[in-house]
Amino acid sequence: MVTRTERAWQVLDGVLDPEVPVLSVRDLGIVRDVIDHGAELEVVLTPTYSGCPATEAIEQGVLSAIEAGGLGPARATLRRAPAWTTDWISDEGRRKLREYGIAPPSHVIPGEAGLQGIRLFRRKPETIPCPHCGSPHTERLSAFGSTACKSLHRCLSCREPFEHFKPI
Repeated sequence: MVTRTERAWQVLDGVLDPEVPVLSVRDLGIVRDVIDHGAELEVVLTPTYSGCPATEAIEQGVLSAIEAGGLGPARATLRRAPAWTTDWISDEGRRKLREYGIAPPSHVIPGEAGLQGIRLFRRKPETIPCPHCGSPHTERLSAFGSTACKSLHRCLSCREPFEHFKPI
């Protein structure tokens, strides 16, 4: 038998990010926990960054989905520590980004995903493979794309522009 908490996790698979609507809030890794308090569910969210303009829309989407799934009442709790990292994006989320035409971020600490402290270090320029043709021959056109969390690139092989989800 599926528990209320397990059902809530399933429902949250259908809550799409308003800025990258191919990803669910679970794909992004911003749903940190679902806690059944008996009378209500608590959904713990970690925004991608503290000033993210989509946070309120995500919170409303999560609570609406829980209610529509017959699992309410529910409340959302924002937990900003530890800070969200692109390492929390699931492998499925990275695949969806690539198929959508956005180059997924590399892991901040190669080979390690999960809870990480913030580490500041200079990155050597990385090769961002084209999500359209896979070519490593790309160039950055702008440090910022349609949102602050993405940069704008162009493939030198197929000439297609694309965005890259920045690793943080």
